[in-house]
Amino acid sequence: MFDLNKLVNNYLVPFGLKIVMAIVIWIIGGIVINLVARLVRAAMTRRNIDPTLVRYTESSLRIALRIALILSILSVCGIETTSFAALLAAVGIAIGAAWSGLLSNFASGIFLIVLRPFKTGDMISAGGVTGVVDEIGLFVTTLTTADNLRVYVGNTKVFGDNIVVYDANAFRRVDLTAQLAHTVDVQDAIARLKARIAQIPNVVDKPPVDVVILEFNPSGPVLAVRPYCHNRDYWQVYFDTNKAISEVGGTAHWPVPATRQILMPPPGTPSGVSSAVPPIPGAAGTAPSGPLPSAGT
Repeated sequence: MFDLNKLVNNYLVPFGLKIVMAIVIWIIGGIVINLVARLVRAAMTRRNIDPTLVRYTESSLRIALRIALILSILSVCGIETTSFAALLAAVGIAIGAAWSGLLSNFASGIFLIVLRPFKTGDMISAGGVTGVVDEIGLFVTTLTTADNLRVYVGNTKVFGDNIVVYDANAFRRVDLTAQLAHTVDVQDAIARLKARIAQIPNVVDKPPVDVVILEFNPSGPVLAVRPYCHNRDYWQVYFDTNKAISEVGGTAHWPVPATRQILMPPPGTPSGVSSAVPPIPGAAGTAPSGPLPSAGT
């Protein structure tokens, strides 16, 4: 005979109490996890730890505490957690084999956080991308390029490639050239360019501006123009230096560089004899020799 009271008292009430207890534990556990994460973040921030490492630690702590909370809830509900942990480990191995690339990115992310070759806010070139580091995540590093594009680069590609950090040093060099004509006084041009480029905003005093002869070509000497500035001012100094070179050349009335060629007579030509090639009769611009034919012929 069906006994409703026995069903309610022996099964539904205990099961309902477990569900209520699980909900209470989930809510309280979530509050505790958020509190612990905030405390850890505040403590690391007070110690001036890198923001990337702070976010990384906070995220890892939240994941670990959530897993522990779920295991606790399962234990309260009467589910054997030992077998669940073994199942979770087996699933983790299967996922790791299938997602080896993601795990590689994860491991590279850990190395990037620990070794810290760069930090958030640095301008770097890595993985074929140049930009400002927005975030070093668990699997990808987020960069914002100079043309305001957001690029996500896998941590494995970042860590396994050459990393250029433009903000690591106090200044960097701007490399430009100035082509001069043969008739320009090179030393005067160097003095003028040094004085003018030193006046450009954000060009550092030490080291001073370098203006030297780089090479000679058929058009004349080529000057290497190299001011120094902080990386954040690189493009402003780059464009202003080009403008300064143009202004100095216009003020000094430098002639336009042009290639010079000297025609040498062939070997054996007597001195004073022109080596010019005689015009071809009937060619454009030359008059034909002999009388012109009449219209009737």
